[in-house]
Amino acid sequence: MKTLLTETDLKKGISKMAAQIEEAYAGRQLTIVGILTGSIVLMADLIRLIELPTRVGVIEASSYRGATTERGELTINSELLIDIEGRDVLLVDDIFDTGHTITRVIQKLEELGPTSVKSAVLLHKRERQEVEYTPDYAAFHIPNEFVVGYGLDYEDMYRNLPFLAVLEDSDLKKHADLVGQKSQA
Repeated sequence: MKTLLTETDLKKGISKMAAQIEEAYAGRQLTIVGILTGSIVLMADLIRLIELPTRVGVIEASSYRGATTERGELTINSELLIDIEGRDVLLVDDIFDTGHTITRVIQKLEELGPTSVKSAVLLHKRERQEVEYTPDYAAFHIPNEFVVGYGLDYEDMYRNLPFLAVLEDSDLKKHADLVGQKSQA
């Protein structure tokens, strides 16, 4: 794997973004809603860094299934979501790629009557953007590469890496071999 952002890089970028968020919401209560599952690592770090009265919730949204890097039909499940009516909401996601997921989730959240909805992402891939929306906060802008680590996955693997890496062809082959061994067991 080729390292794109080190653990130190990630900590610096997230700390800077957390300070911007804290300044913007100074003196107010904030409800942070993470999009499962990719945002959990970022959300955990943000809620420890933002020194404001904070509520935390999650929403499930997915458009990728199995061994694919191509977007499929988006499904949104808000059953796990806490009440956001009349609240300032910060939607947290791991990556802003085409933008379809976050804009659809924002639409869903707005139906629930919050005072405001803003977004924070770890990564913004400007080259892939297909919607007229820009995240309110982005820790990093990255090139159009398939990345894993720090919550981002490939076939539900690699989320636990403390750095951000680009999966190369040799990594995909090793991964396929491991999956093949699992199915033979």
